Amino acid sequence: QVQLVESGGGLVQPGGSLRLSCAGSGIGFSRVAMGWYRQAPGKQRELVDRIYSDGSTSYVDCVKGRFTISRDNAKKTLYLHMDSLKPEATAVYYCNDFRAQYDWGRGTQVTVSS
Repeated sequence: QVQLVESGGGLVQPGGSLRLSCAGSGIGFSRVAMGWYRQAPGKQRELVDRIYSDGSTSYVDCVKGRFTISRDNAKKTLYLHMDSLKPEATAVYYCNDFRAQYDWGRGTQVTVSS
């Protein structure tokens, strides 16, 4: 059974930083291209970034240079380091593979506000 558990969210001021974690179980984690998704209030869930099994990454333009996705295959954990956070980053953040084929976890709330 696949289980994805996100953590690390919270309330942060604009310009601040957060690091999110996603613990995966039940999947061949090291072989799967993984991604972080987010869903802001009233909006559809969107893919923010992804990391492939070889470690290469891609990002949507609005987070390039500020977000960093990484993975620890031994720990089956995905990370998202977010710097210079803006209010528009406020959303629930989820992890999944890049095709979003697994059941969604509960996500972790990120709120950027002064």
